[in-house]
Amino acid sequence: MSRQPEVLWAQRSEKIYLTISLPDAKDVTLKCEGDGVFNFCAVGVQGDSFTFTLQLYGNISPERCKTNVGLRNILCSIQKEQKGWWPRLLKSEEKPAPYLKVDWNKWCDEDDEESSDSDDDVEYTGEDDESSDDGGMLYLPDLEKARGN
Repeated sequence: MSRQPEVLWAQRSEKIYLTISLPDAKDVTLKCEGDGVFNFCAVGVQGDSFTFTLQLYGNISPERCKTNVGLRNILCSIQKEQKGWWPRLLKSEEKPAPYLKVDWNKWCDEDDEESSDSDDDVEYTGEDDESSDDGGMLYLPDLEKARGN
């Protein structure tokens, strides 16, 4: 039986950001479809299968979507087909699943977007996103790496 990892989301007028919290994920498979279907599948550190499918509110440009698989999470930048603010993440008006939460660290209001365009183009370099909600604390493997061990 598969489970769902915690998924944090935020939006800009041109993009949706998804942060999938799944440390040490293996066999990560992501598929973005133009009609707004987002599929995720991965194996967790203890061999558990994690899958979910999201029917996003609007259409997306699959060829312009970017992904970064890090040590603690998987970051996805999903390009909207048309620029504009969605009233919600999912097409369905029902209450979203409990594993889906707003990423307040990346959230930007429509009015504030023009003043915060500097972080709109997040570059995915293969390193973990340091803006996670851990308050900038280093985990033991990161601390050892910083010390040169």
